[in-house]
Formats: sequence, C-alpha cells, structure tokens
Amino acid sequence: MVPADQGGGVMRANLLTETVDGLDEALAAVDSFDRALVVGLLRPHAVRDTGLTALADAVAGTPLAAVAGEGADKAVAGAASEDHFVALAAARTALLGSVHDALTARVDEAIGRPRAGESVPAPVGRPAGNLLTAARSWLSDLARCGWQGIDHDVVAGAAPVVSAMLPDPALRRLATLLDGFAAELAASCPGSALGRVPVRRWADLWSRAMVLTVPGAADVPATGTATGRLLPLGVDVQEHATAVQAQVHGVFEPSDGAVPRLVRASVSVPKPDTVVGAGLWQLLRPHMSLLTAVSEGRSMALTGMPLTAEGDLIWDDARARKGEPADALTTARVALATATPFATAPLDRHPSRIAVPVFLEGYGAQKDDEGLAFTVAGHRLAVDTDRVPAAGPLTAEAVAASGACVGLLRWDAGEFTVQPLAVQTTVRKKPVALHAGAWAGGTTDKAGAKAEKAATDAAAVLRERAGRLLRK
Repeated sequence: MVPADQGGGVMRANLLTETVDGLDEALAAVDSFDRALVVGLLRPHAVRDTGLTALADAVAGTPLAAVAGEGADKAVAGAASEDHFVALAAARTALLGSVHDALTARVDEAIGRPRAGESVPAPVGRPAGNLLTAARSWLSDLARCGWQGIDHDVVAGAAPVVSAMLPDPALRRLATLLDGFAAELAASCPGSALGRVPVRRWADLWSRAMVLTVPGAADVPATGTATGRLLPLGVDVQEHATAVQAQVHGVFEPSDGAVPRLVRASVSVPKPDTVVGAGLWQLLRPHMSLLTAVSEGRSMALTGMPLTAEGDLIWDDARARKGEPADALTTARVALATATPFATAPLDRHPSRIAVPVFLEGYGAQKDDEGLAFTVAGHRLAVDTDRVPAAGPLTAEAVAASGACVGLLRWDAGEFTVQPLAVQTTVRKKPVALHAGAWAGGTTDKAGAKAEKAATDAAAVLRERAGRLLRK
C-alpha cells in the first residue's frame, strides 16, 4: 500500500478476496427477514415465518436472544406489539453490525493499520416522547402490512409526525429519515403493483428508523475538541435530487503530539434538481471553508473544533484557518499508514458505512465486462468509478491511466471495492494529480466554469420565482 521506506507496507490484497467466517450465514438471515417484511409481518405466510425464525436463530447466542425470540413468536402468532417490532429491528441491526465488524477487522488486517481501542459512549436513557411513540406506531403499521401491502393511506401517516418533529433539533435526524422513507414509499404505491421491491434498502431504512425511536438513540454528542493540523485526503460527494452532501476525509495531527487520527467533516444542503455537476459547489461552499482549502491543496489549522467519538468534526469556520500547502497524495504516502481510526457507533455499524481511506501505488489497471479493476499484489480489486462525482475533473479514464490513488475502501454486493478520491496520472509525459474535489473552491476549468455559470443562472431564476410567490 505504502512503500516500506516511507513507513508503510504492502497491502495484503489476498485477504480482501478470502471468505470471512460466518459472513454468508449472517447475511442469509438478514435477507430472509427482509423477505418477510416484503409480505408483511401480520399476514400468515411461509416466507414470513421462515424469515422471523431465521433472525431469531441468528442471535440465539447473544443478549438479544430472549427479546428477539419473543418478538418472532408473537409476530408468527399475529400478536406482535410495537416493542416486539423494536426488538426485531434491533436484532437485524446487530446482525449487520457483526458483519461490519468482521469486514472492518479484515480491512485492518489487510492494510496493517492500527485501530483504536476506545468505544463510543452509550446514549443517555430518557423517557419516550409522544413523537417518538407516534413514529414507532407508523413504522409498526408498515411492518404489519409489508411492502406489498402499502398504499397512500398507510404512507400518509408519516406526514404529521415528520411535521411535528422537524422543528426540534433533537428529533431532526429521525424526521429526515422518515420523510425520505415515506417519499420513496409514496412514489411506489400501491405496493401490490410493484414489479421490483428494493428489499435490502427499505429494510435498512425501516430498521434504522425503528431503532432511532428508542429514546436517546439518535443523540450525537460532541464528546471533545480538536486542536492541531488537518490534512485533507479527498472529498466524497453524495447527490440526491433534492439534497447534496460533501464529506471531506483527512488526517488530523493533534498539536500535543498525540497519534494522528482519521477524521471526517461533512456539509449537507438542500438543492433544486436543476443544479447538478460543478454547480453543486455553489450550494456547499458557503457553509464550509474546508472545501476551498481542499481545492487549493492546503491544510487547515483547527482550534477547539468540536469532535465526536466517531471522528466527525462538527465544522465551525470560526475555529479553522488555512494552513500550509498539503498535497493529498503526499499526505497519503507519508501519514495515512499510521493514522488511527476512531471507533464506530453501534447504530452506524453497517456494511454500507465502511469507507476506509487507503493509498494504492504500483498497481495495474484493467477494464473488462465487469468494469474497471486494479491488480494489487496480484489480486483483483474492483474500482467503483460510478461514485466519482461529475462535479470535478476526476474521470474514469484518468483513474484507468493512473499509477497512484487515494481512495475509500468499501464493501458492496459481496466484494471490496475502491472509490477513487484522487489519482496521479501522466499528461503529456508529466505527472499530474487529479482530485474529485478540485473544483470545490472554484475553478478556471472550462467545463467546470460552464457548469458553475449554469448553476448561477438556475439559482437566480429560482430566487426570482420564489420572490414572486412570496409577493403574492
């Protein structure tokens, strides 16, 4: 992964392709329960009974055994209460958490990176509020009817709950999840006419939302502060029709000389569906100065920046200032191998949340019917170029021609993949670095500048229309 003379070592890529003990069995139990949610937990059905039994059996040797077993028995008998549904959601969450832990341990072993021994503090218990109870009731109704039984009347039950939750910052996380989930379900009604059901996705959303109705589960306290130097590695952009998020991954070097840590800083904003490509940065840029520093290839000096136990910086521009030049590829070569990750909170232990920063060099690149892949230490590692954002100069062609890459190691559809954040390639016989976030602070690139201008025009039109509506 990193040259040995620079403090690193070769990635043991073979470990990323070897079988993980118990992984297939855990995922099979989750899939079986997910199919039960398709038909509904209230309706007698062989698929339902098999799924409930498989989930209960999978956690039989854990502290959840009793409550999950009771929940499954009650659901089979058609007498499950909301608390029983919470227990089933918790069992499913725990199973996927075990998959996350097994995969993360395999990644740590493959890249030889140390892992911190601390854990994330448990949420503080508190009485259940009326809104949490209302959200749990709606989610229970969904489980009873199943995805094939949803209709507009059932889905509409989320609207008053979401509206009442949104004004409360402590409930906004769950409210946003419920709002998006309900919108997806509404667009798919009636469930009886669905030709294809997003089984894993809807089960993920349902179980996460159900567990978040447990008082205190959604709390994300800032457990400390960070003072030192932040060295950005790259930007992961996640875009939806009505929202966009930029998440900056980096190495934080504490001013007290402590061990460097892997951290993240995120900014999310709503967006019109007409703003795409490089225009996204216009929406994100004003909310986080770090994006400009990333595009300029600079570090950031942090003073008392709030930091969660999971390694997320709660960004505050007043607590940050631009530092010295810091190239992401150089940072990856020198500092990434010894940077220690933070612990993962229990509710975030899910295979889809795995995103481990890695540095690859000296690989071969091949493109075939299965897509682009790197050959690392003689083993194939798939490259997920679909995650490379259009809001930057990094392209699939540049990745295929690269000789060094900073990326996020992920796990999807049963295999490990790498999502490129920055690469070093050759243009006109000269080495050139291309970054996914190179346009975050502005650009003179013709394509980027054109997209920014289009976004400016679209935003101006929308503001004018909004002003006209307000005047009415």
